[in-house]
Amino acid sequence: MHAFRDDALGEHDAVGLAEAIRRGEVGAAEAARDAAERVRAVEERLHAVQVYAGAPAPGAGGVFAGVPTFVKDNTDHQGLPTGHGSAAFTARPARRHAPFTRQFLSSGVTVLGKTRLPEFGFSPTTEYETAEPVRNPWHTGHSAGGSSGGSAALVAAGAVPIAHANDGGGSIRIPAACCGLVGLKPTRGRVVPNAQSRQLPLDLVVDGVVTRSVRDTAAFLAAAETHWRNPKLPPVGLVEGPSGRRLRIGFLLDSPNGVTSDTATREAVTETATRLERLGHTVEPVEMTIDPHFTEDFLTYWGMLSFLLGATGRTLGTDFDRHRMDALSRGLRATYLENWRRTPGVLRRLKRTKEAYAAAFRGLDLLLTPVLAHPAPPIGRLAPTVPYPELVERILAYVAFTPVDNVVGTPSISLPSTRATDDGLPVGVMFSGRPGSERTLLDVAFTLEADHPFRRIQDA
Repeated sequence: MHAFRDDALGEHDAVGLAEAIRRGEVGAAEAARDAAERVRAVEERLHAVQVYAGAPAPGAGGVFAGVPTFVKDNTDHQGLPTGHGSAAFTARPARRHAPFTRQFLSSGVTVLGKTRLPEFGFSPTTEYETAEPVRNPWHTGHSAGGSSGGSAALVAAGAVPIAHANDGGGSIRIPAACCGLVGLKPTRGRVVPNAQSRQLPLDLVVDGVVTRSVRDTAAFLAAAETHWRNPKLPPVGLVEGPSGRRLRIGFLLDSPNGVTSDTATREAVTETATRLERLGHTVEPVEMTIDPHFTEDFLTYWGMLSFLLGATGRTLGTDFDRHRMDALSRGLRATYLENWRRTPGVLRRLKRTKEAYAAAFRGLDLLLTPVLAHPAPPIGRLAPTVPYPELVERILAYVAFTPVDNVVGTPSISLPSTRATDDGLPVGVMFSGRPGSERTLLDVAFTLEADHPFRRIQDA
């Protein structure tokens, strides 16, 4: 299902809509009104919105001046409650914007509200124990991914052209792959530090957006850099199309920790590799050897985050009760309590992952892999109502590619492939690069988009 119609938004991406507003062809208030109507038209089926802004908050001008959008509900927006997808406390209105919210608003977007996520962003699907799940607009019987599932569902459905997302283990790239979108996880430190994760021993989370076009993602990065640029990273600037540079790209079909991808996913990656070769790039199979403890270590660290949230939850709400956290969060906490003595070794091994990553990149510009081991699962398969041991086994067999880039801090982008499942679901492919290589990622993304435009839900 989708919300595209003949109104102020039309079929514009964010850059196109901002240009129409600047030319006076449509007004910013008209765009906000029509976007709100689009959201209402799909929300009854998609369940993507957590809270609406009483009065839409426009940014202060910029490349996206007047473009309607949403902020993910784990990031403070002044005057709106931040619920983190949890029923363990009562959310209260934020007193001020989070640093990233200010950076996002500097691009000129108009915030219409906040999007739903699974509890504390722990799950790769946006589902709950008792509440309605966020549904995939390509097939509402399937997951929209997580944790930025609400944002991805609204953008894929055409309700808004761009929305905030963040990524601590794949949470930008996973919903982008599920919903046929562009999802770039920037290099650690590329945008302002994430308010929740910057104090942790290993900072996994970085903020960004999900979009329907490569140019929107490129424009966001350039605008973010105008607001604040990390002097330790090479500047990105505005990338406006393929450079024609010939790249050396490695690819692998199965994950470094031994998970085998399904047939549709393998075909999508293989077909993408063939296209790149036809376009003049050098593509070759490679291996990445990571520590055999990586999956177990990441799970332990994941559990530590749940433990810390349970211990400090009263900073979120005075009525916080960790016993009201969902079964996935409680299971992760229990996993950590069983293994907490291993924490120093876990952190040491995870931090050493960058060595294996660097070794795999010798002589290469980029690495091409699946985003996920299989396309978006049916609603319920990864829900927190599934018994914890079985649920974790399913999650680890699904999210087998994305966490490495979070641990290493490297940039990575999910792109729609030309393939779809028999049910019409998108299949994503992922490119990863060295720290600071966003320009190269956008280069290859523009190349593939120009060669074969991404599938449009309104044509499905």
